[in-house]
Amino acid sequence: MAGMELQNTVKEALNALYHHPDDGVRMQADRWLQDFQRTIDAWQVADNLLHDASSNLETLIFCSQTLRSKVQRDFEELPSEAFRPLRDSLNTLLKKFHKGPPKVRTQISLAVAALAVHVPIDDWGDGGIVKWLREEMKSHAECVPGFLELLKVLPEEVFNYRIAARSERRHQFEKELTSAMEDALGILTACLNADELREQVLEAFASWLRLRRGISPSVLASHPLVLTALSGLSSEMLSEAAVNVTSELIHCSAVGSLSDVSIQMPLIQVVVPCVMNLKSQLKDPAKDEEDVKAIARLFADMGDSYVKLIASGSDESMMIVQALLEVASHQEFDIASMTFNFWHSLQVYLTERDIYLSLGNDASIAAERNRRLQIFRPSYESLVSLVSFRVQYPEDYSELSKEDIKDFKQTRYAVADVLVDAALVLGGEPILNILYLKLLEAVSSCGDNVQSGWFPIEAALYCIRAIAEFVSVVEAEIMPQVMSLLPKLPLQPQLLQTVCLTAGAYSKWLDASPSGLSILPALVDILMSGMSISEDTAAVAALAFRHICSDCRKKLCGSLDGLFHIYQRAVYAEGTFRVSAEDSLHLVEALSMVISELPPDHAKKALEALCLPVVTPLQKGARELSVHIDRLAYIFRYVNQPEAVADAVQRLWPIFKAIFDIRAWDMRTMESLCKACKYAVRTSGRCMGITIGAMLEEIQGLYQHHHQPCFLYLSSEVIKIFGSDPSCSEYLKNLIEALFSRTTCLLTSIQDFTARPDIADDCFLLASRCIRYCPQIFIPSAVFASLFDCAMIGITVQHREASNSILSFLSDVFDLTNSTEGMKYQPIRDSVIIPRGATITRILIASLTGALPSSRIENVAYALVALTRAYGGKGFRVGKGNCFVDPINRCNRS
Repeated sequence: MAGMELQNTVKEALNALYHHPDDGVRMQADRWLQDFQRTIDAWQVADNLLHDASSNLETLIFCSQTLRSKVQRDFEELPSEAFRPLRDSLNTLLKKFHKGPPKVRTQISLAVAALAVHVPIDDWGDGGIVKWLREEMKSHAECVPGFLELLKVLPEEVFNYRIAARSERRHQFEKELTSAMEDALGILTACLNADELREQVLEAFASWLRLRRGISPSVLASHPLVLTALSGLSSEMLSEAAVNVTSELIHCSAVGSLSDVSIQMPLIQVVVPCVMNLKSQLKDPAKDEEDVKAIARLFADMGDSYVKLIASGSDESMMIVQALLEVASHQEFDIASMTFNFWHSLQVYLTERDIYLSLGNDASIAAERNRRLQIFRPSYESLVSLVSFRVQYPEDYSELSKEDIKDFKQTRYAVADVLVDAALVLGGEPILNILYLKLLEAVSSCGDNVQSGWFPIEAALYCIRAIAEFVSVVEAEIMPQVMSLLPKLPLQPQLLQTVCLTAGAYSKWLDASPSGLSILPALVDILMSGMSISEDTAAVAALAFRHICSDCRKKLCGSLDGLFHIYQRAVYAEGTFRVSAEDSLHLVEALSMVISELPPDHAKKALEALCLPVVTPLQKGARELSVHIDRLAYIFRYVNQPEAVADAVQRLWPIFKAIFDIRAWDMRTMESLCKACKYAVRTSGRCMGITIGAMLEEIQGLYQHHHQPCFLYLSSEVIKIFGSDPSCSEYLKNLIEALFSRTTCLLTSIQDFTARPDIADDCFLLASRCIRYCPQIFIPSAVFASLFDCAMIGITVQHREASNSILSFLSDVFDLTNSTEGMKYQPIRDSVIIPRGATITRILIASLTGALPSSRIENVAYALVALTRAYGGKGFRVGKGNCFVDPINRCNRS
């Protein structure tokens, strides 16, 4: 297409995009324009239209964006000799639009800056872009505003990774700009004489300061640009740009170590007083919120940058801390939260022992640490009061959008983190005292006005819950009063959720407290109320119930009847309980842990009662089996009574066998049942007796027809427990041979591995377990060699877990003789590996050099190293080929 015709087509497409009434036509025009931007013709067409005086604003914006994106991403399309004409054309356009549309001027400035990223200083000529720019500004004084914009974006493009420049060139560009810092600041200083340019000058100065190098803090401390910026903090016209510069100056003078202090102090001493003079504006009602936010940002920057100095506790640093407390007290959370990172960093500098190691002996460390903690104690106490109210539910909470609710939750999490920082400085009890007073105040002011009075009560409880980890379990003054207050609070849903979570959070305190046993019944009643109100509240109550039963299990052994009543109502979904199937697992776990504390005889009876509501639906042929089987899995996992669990499994085996036989095709049901059996085996161990034989016989038979991966991972657990038991050798030999023989028939090509990575993963995990726990059965078996061949086929499968399992299996085979026990299997292992040596080596090296993703390099390399250790010195030959160890040795050395 001829150049002029293509230019006209671009104009027509833009006209259609912005003005055609048909959406379809607009979409078609948009697609065409996007495709056009990717063509090599876009360079010339965009340049021509930008120079064309008849081009309208839409065309100018599109073409300037096109030229900018081409320079950023497609510069290598151009021949090397095209650079200078392109630079001259962009320079002409920059002058042409120095008073033109700002969007166009910005895009052209970005294009020039991107060009400078691509082109080294020697190829640019004129001493580099900064010196070139200085000469252009001298020659064309009327275009200085446009050139200032270019000067501003230049350092910003160092960090613009949309520019398709190689990393070494990007680093070189940063060095070029750093070395030109003095020239750039000289240009900006010269422009200060024009009042109308000062804001633009300061914005460009802030941009150059982000390079963080090139000029010393002592020089900056007296630099005209710095003095102009600091004086501009009180100027309405320059305040925004001045704040940006001041913020960058604070970052430039950040103190990372004690050695930085003397270097940065000249600049710090200039900046800090100017910022501190703004403190009164934080509470000035006449100030716009954005102005207050900008000032607050400076104080937050000072806190973050100078935290190491502030932590010393000097009088000067405490003035900054007081200012930061004022920021934290601002009614707008976005402003107050600017300080949260500082409070965390300060906590670390106050409490971490490593910070004080330079003091030498323990006595000096303890003395200095205690001195600092005492200095900052009042500040953190004030902080607790300032942030705790921010977790309060808004009165229109029920009307909030999902996004607003998400933001509110994030606010609560952020405040909880601040309270944790305060607890690490103050300890849990002082904060608990502050929050308890707020709780009492909220309860007394609530009166009968439950509808709106619950908000501050819930907020205080949320904060008390947040510091639970830091309150001593022997605290005997406030916690008994808090716990006695909980049952008296209104049953409002959000409040009730927090009451339940608070009870659960202090479960360790309930266990340790002498009054815990007398408090528990009332708390359990609260949890039952929570389970009856809504699914959300029931979920929270079930979780709290689990925590309490876990930590107070010995205290609750005498209350099993009441606990069983709750459990049965939840599992049978009786009455008003609204506990979901998933949340009911918390109650199963809770009862299981209590039963674990019973004497064995009592535990067996209790376990029967625990299983009964779960087994009954299975006996009646419930449609959804997995829900009930998952509960059994939890029972077998958390009832730590091996004999009782083994006895229960033996009684339940006929039911399990029937499910295995009837639902072997159903992956979800089989996974649940195998998980239940796995936990039964893990808990009961060798108490399983004859049941384990029946279980093994069942799964090895089913696996021949129903290739469920869960049969393999259940077998892994059996191997771990019974692998070394001589009485089980025959069972295990049959199991291993049946499972592996079938699996090697299923996985005969890399496509098979890709199609069924779950089988591959579990198969080779099982194989590794066999090497560790029953090598005497596995290594001499006929399936060992065929499984090794199978592993070689699947090494390069792209599925991460499957690949890692295969590599781990190979490494275990190679490392077999590292132990005395494994040495006796060396002849068998060698007879398998040596004939396959060259092949396995080539596959592993191919895996290392691209056949597998780079994230697997460590595992592949280990397998190669293990192979080298096993055979590195023997010089085996395969047929006429060279020793297969040579490439391994080369790889290992590299």
